Amino acid sequence: MAGALEILPLFFCVQANYEQFPDMENMSIQELQHIITEELFFFEKDPKKEVEKEAVNASTVSEKPRSLPKTVHIEAATPPKEEIKPEPLSVRGNFEKGILVLHEEPELKPEVMDMLVKMINAVGHSMNEVGLLSSKELEGRTLADLYDLNAHIVLKFGRLKHPINALPASDYQIHMEKETEYLFADALTTISEDKVLKGKLWNTLKILFNIAKK
Repeated sequence: MAGALEILPLFFCVQANYEQFPDMENMSIQELQHIITEELFFFEKDPKKEVEKEAVNASTVSEKPRSLPKTVHIEAATPPKEEIKPEPLSVRGNFEKGILVLHEEPELKPEVMDMLVKMINAVGHSMNEVGLLSSKELEGRTLADLYDLNAHIVLKFGRLKHPINALPASDYQIHMEKETEYLFADALTTISEDKVLKGKLWNTLKILFNIAKK
C-alpha cells in the first residue's frame, strides 16, 4: 500500500481494552485485531495534499516582504555663502580733480614720471589732481570697479588687463562715455622715447583740456 498508514486512536482506544491490555499502545496491527472487536479504519496520506501543502509553504516564504533599504540621511543643503565684495580700488595720488592715469608699466621710471608731471602741468593741472593705477592693480577688476572711482577724465597709456579695452575708443582720439572723457595712447615708456608720439599726444591733450593755441 503506497504511503504510510495512520491509525486514529479514536476508533480503537476502547477504555475496557486499554485497561486490560496496558501495552496495547505498543502492539502491532496483527496483535490488535485479536483484542479489538470494533471496526478499524485506516487512512492513507494523500500525496497530492502533501505536495499542495509544500507548495503553499514555499509560496508563503517567497511572499515575505523584502527588507526595506536602509534609510539614507541627506544632510541639509549648506546655504550659499554671501558673496564677498572686493575692496574699492585704491589709487595712488590725491586724485582731487578726478583725473585718472592708467599705465601699462608696473612702476614708472623716474624719467617717465618726470615726463608725465610736465605733461599734466602743461595742461594747467598739478599731480595733486591726478590718481594713478597700473595694469597690475587693475587686473581682475571690473568696469564697475573703475566707474565707482567717478573719474571725469581717464588717460589710458599702453595695454591693460582690464575690460576698459573693450570701449570703442581709438588711440589719440577723445571718446565720451556717459560723463567721462577717455583718451587712449601708447605706453608712457614708449612715448617718452619717441618725439613723434609726444607731439601726437600733446595735440590731443590740448583739445581734451581746452588749451588755446598761442
